Amino acid sequence: MTGPAAHRIAADGVELAAYQWGPSTAPPVVLVHGYPDTSAVWRPVAERLADRFHVTAFDVRGAGASHRPRGLRAYRMSRLEADLEAVLDAVSPDRPVHLVGHDWGSIHSWESVTGTRLAGRIASFTSISGPCLDHVGHLIRARLRPRHPDLPKMLRQAARSWYIAYFHFPLLPALTWRALGHRWRTFLTGSQGMPGHTRYPAPTLARDAVSGTALYRANMLPRLLRPRDRPTTVPVQLIIPTRDFCVTPVLSYGVEHWTGQLQRRPIDAGHWVQLSHPEEIASRIAEFAHRIEDGSLHSPDHTAHPI
Repeated sequence: MTGPAAHRIAADGVELAAYQWGPSTAPPVVLVHGYPDTSAVWRPVAERLADRFHVTAFDVRGAGASHRPRGLRAYRMSRLEADLEAVLDAVSPDRPVHLVGHDWGSIHSWESVTGTRLAGRIASFTSISGPCLDHVGHLIRARLRPRHPDLPKMLRQAARSWYIAYFHFPLLPALTWRALGHRWRTFLTGSQGMPGHTRYPAPTLARDAVSGTALYRANMLPRLLRPRDRPTTVPVQLIIPTRDFCVTPVLSYGVEHWTGQLQRRPIDAGHWVQLSHPEEIASRIAEFAHRIEDGSLHSPDHTAHPI
């Protein structure tokens, strides 16, 4: 298979590197990566979607071949949403896209899915291992309390989120990534199930990881401590890796209160499921998008505790 077509997209004070697969007349799919990844994390999935969709993946600001602005303000949700808007304007100005996000790519995509800025521009949203921070803030208020039946699960999730606090320390994350970044591929092929032939991670990993800590410092505490009500009418598919060591299934609880059409799809996999199970992830994205395109998605799945 030939490689993707590369483009530069002018966004909110930065240029973003974008890559496209598939015919331009096919339904558009936009893939948004998380931390500490680049758009290359989506390549195994994009290649499997390219015969049915016009697929775009882009390096978010601070990652890969995109610009790396300085300062926390440059990484706030509003700037990330502006970047996504620029991508949609460039790749699909007249047709709503099927948006897919993983990790931080899903977290900041929720901002657009639940907001008004891109109303009518998103046909569906597939979220993988990246909850809406406002939804999580409400979840914490409701369930992180004595005698609540979900308290043990919430505490386990809190313990697994230790790295978020670590990323708020000055210098330490940068020193850690520069010292240990060369072991990341071994980690992905070992505990995360990435096939050994997969060409990943990107050579910019250490710089991407250091820049990307700004996402946590600019956005986590304000949204978790002062959550807003963030409903959406966009059809949502949650793909929930049940062996995810970062984002456990409890963070998907309560999402049904904020969505009109919700499909939950557990998968026996770890956090980087698009690398370990690209065929299955591509199939689930395609199935959900096709059901939106042909109008066959009607009944929501509002199971509150599916996992």
